[in-house]
Amino acid sequence: MLSMLLCGCGGGGGGNQGSGLAGLFGLGNGSQGSNGTGQSGGGTSGTGGGTDGGASPVAATTALVTKLGKPARMLLGLSSGEIDQMKSQNIHPDIMDTYLVGVEGYGPGHSWVAWNSPDGAYLTYTEQINQAYGAISMFTLYQMQGDLSRINDATFMNKYWGQTRLMYQLIAGLPDLRGPVLINLEPDFWGFLAAKRPDHDATQVPALVNDQPECAGLPNTAAGLGQCLVQMGRQIAPKALVGFPPSFWSGTAAEIGAQMRAVGADKADFIVAQTSDRDAGCFEADPQPAECTKPAYYWDASNKKSPNFHDSQKQISDYRAVLGNGLPILWWQTPMGVPSDTPGSDLHYRDNRVDYMLRNAQEYGDIHTFAIVFSPGGKVQTSLATDGGQFARLSGQYLARGGAALK
Repeated sequence: MLSMLLCGCGGGGGGNQGSGLAGLFGLGNGSQGSNGTGQSGGGTSGTGGGTDGGASPVAATTALVTKLGKPARMLLGLSSGEIDQMKSQNIHPDIMDTYLVGVEGYGPGHSWVAWNSPDGAYLTYTEQINQAYGAISMFTLYQMQGDLSRINDATFMNKYWGQTRLMYQLIAGLPDLRGPVLINLEPDFWGFLAAKRPDHDATQVPALVNDQPECAGLPNTAAGLGQCLVQMGRQIAPKALVGFPPSFWSGTAAEIGAQMRAVGADKADFIVAQTSDRDAGCFEADPQPAECTKPAYYWDASNKKSPNFHDSQKQISDYRAVLGNGLPILWWQTPMGVPSDTPGSDLHYRDNRVDYMLRNAQEYGDIHTFAIVFSPGGKVQTSLATDGGQFARLSGQYLARGGAALK
């Protein structure tokens, strides 16, 4: 139960999978990192790059943030849907996150490809807005929406892969891109995949994969599906940096780490740590809103009782060690509630993640975090518009201190 509570869920050239940031960092190949900061990785997974002529190794977090063109500190992000509030409160996040939801013709409503004309213009339009505001774009690909039922449906999968290819093509064609685009690959799906088999063996779950030209030769399994997401991106959009969001609903960090290695998460550029997608108070309310149906919980900021922040940090650190390759961590969809003695009400539910994580940011920097992205994960959650200025105040204090150092 604890692992389920610690991890949230989603809301609503040439095929060389190792050619992304792992190569830049010198992970496992002895190549030199991308800058001369001399900062070394301190983790057991070997985050530091190699050396060349006596140069000091470069931490993977530092190399990634440098590649993004941002200051050498832990970055902060927000949902792009709150840009009006950002402007009114004079908040300038390093990263802005946007969902790309759904496959056209499946499920209610239209998929992201039809939100603007021509198809896919929504992505380009969003990137232009984000870049004009000085933020790196992060796109959360949520086409599968946690649904395993169609991964062997040829009609669905052809549309799925076609839209994924379009995403990468649009990113590859973005004009005047100042830095790489971050992509969060299919939240929830990997959790449902883990729950499908007691052994969590993704190589034994059939899926349609290798009929796609970028992925010929990969296995027609769920493991191959994850590998194809990476391989397609490497071939079409070298500007895209990809990360997988593991879900610990039905397995330990070691078990889920083994599953995610099979799907290619160790060949990605970063790890997406799912903080939560709802304020704690939403689960504590009586009656619970429809979008909050888990048991009640509120993390212990003293880290004496579980669940707590150190539990969460250890879980993702253990997963990172099993995954190997020393990938940097991005915490995603971190709820925005304000600490309180009562659960609260719609749009004002309590939570203490913003308060703790920004006041104790160096704890996250010390476990190889390069960014924390904050956003409401439902319609009745606390947001920038309803947090009473908490995020603006604490993020301002964080930046005034110089931010958390990268490790």
